[in-house]
This record gives sequence, structure tokens and C-alpha cells, in this order.
Amino acid sequence: MWYLSDSIFINTLVASCIAGIFTGFGGLAIFLKKKYSKNDINMMLNIAAGVMLAAAIFSLLVPAMEKIISVNTNQYIGAIHYCGAVFLGVALVWLLNDLLPHEHNHMGHHGPVFDIKKAWLFIIAISLHKLPEGLAVGVAYGAHDMLNPLSLVLGIAIHNIPEGLIMAIALYGAGKSKARAVFIALMMGMLQPIGALLGLLITGIDTYIIPVAMALAGGTLMFVVINEILPETYGTKKTDKSAAAVFGGFILMTFIFMVLH
Repeated sequence: MWYLSDSIFINTLVASCIAGIFTGFGGLAIFLKKKYSKNDINMMLNIAAGVMLAAAIFSLLVPAMEKIISVNTNQYIGAIHYCGAVFLGVALVWLLNDLLPHEHNHMGHHGPVFDIKKAWLFIIAISLHKLPEGLAVGVAYGAHDMLNPLSLVLGIAIHNIPEGLIMAIALYGAGKSKARAVFIALMMGMLQPIGALLGLLITGIDTYIIPVAMALAGGTLMFVVINEILPETYGTKKTDKSAAAVFGGFILMTFIFMVLH
């Protein structure tokens, strides 16, 4: 089948690996500063949330909607398929969150603030994002004739930087060396190629599956932003700065998308 084409398969694998490697690059930032405050982390996460939100909307949800509308003579059926796919994407990640043990924790600064069990539960919570993000990359490359996957990959890569740093801080705070903390963050990022290959396989089933899968992948990314990233940052009183960072990330990704499109 077409999805076994060498070029598509290799491009998907390389792009998802590069996006995952940015998690390790984010972890390396632990060496750049003696201490990262909670506000530093929140600012980076909010920018990443805005980037991911724009990537999900412009690279997946809007093209999927346009394609489904164009191929359906009955717009009610098309709308049901589209909304159902978005809902399914949200539901799948929600279910994954409920099934796997993990812990949310507001990061503060470098220091012995975690025991190793809590650190790993927190890392699992962050790593849960990697599979749906990888899925989105695979779906984007499966739909390469409908959109430019590069903008989505770039958005996810930018988003991975603060997440890698947070994982490294959690492990360092639990007593791991900085080098080992960075290595583990990098390995967690490598979950994305697994999700990418799954997304590519899904889009190979049938032509109509491609826009439906794009809507599903967009739903998973929306869930990650709304339920996982933003609640971690809006617990502080500096909501104006948080909102400005989200909007800044959204505008940045919108500009990148328009240039690459």
C-alpha cells in the first residue's frame, strides 16, 4: 500500500524523531541556568500551548473540515463524521490519562523537591502527550497532498522544548544527575515516532480516512493543550502574562504556518 512508500515512511520517521529530539534539547537547558523559577516554566509552557493550539487548528482541524465538506454531498453526515472524529480524539487521550497512573505537579525550581516515584509519575504525565503528538505527525504526512506537514512538526518541536526541561528538572530534583536527566527526557521524546507510525498506518486504510484521522489527531492535540498544559500554568495570579504568552505563541505559529503554507 502507498503508506509503505519509502519516501513517505522515511520522512515520517525522520520528522517525528527530530520533533522528539527537541525534548532532549529542552532538557539540555537545565545546564544553561542555575535555577528556573515557576514563572519561567509557566511562561515557556504558555508559549508552547499557543504554538500547539495554532498547529492543531491550522495544520489539522481546518484542512480536515474543508476536505470532509468537499467530499460529502450531505453536509449533515460530513459534520457528524468531523465532530465525531474530534470527539473521539479527545476521548482517547482522556481515557489514556485515566488508565495510566501519573501525577501533575507545578514545577518550582532546581532542587530536591521530588522523591523518585513522584518524579516518574510526573514524567509519565508529560510523556502521555508524546503518543498523540506523534500520531498527529504521522497523520499529517499521510495527508501530505492536503497540507504541509512541516508546520505541524515545527509546532510540536517547539512545544517539546519546555516539556523536556520540565522532565529534566523533575529528575534532577529527585537526585538524578543532570546528564542522566537529559538522557531520560530524550528517551521519552522518542515515544513520538511510535505514535507517528501508527498515524501513518491509519491514513493508509482508505482515502476518506485521511481527513477523519486529521480531525481525530487535532482533537488529541486540543485535549493536550486545554486539559494538560494550561491547567498547569493558570494556577498562579499572573494570568495576564500567561494569556499574553499563549497569544504570543499562537501568533508566532500562525505566522510560521502562513509562510510555510
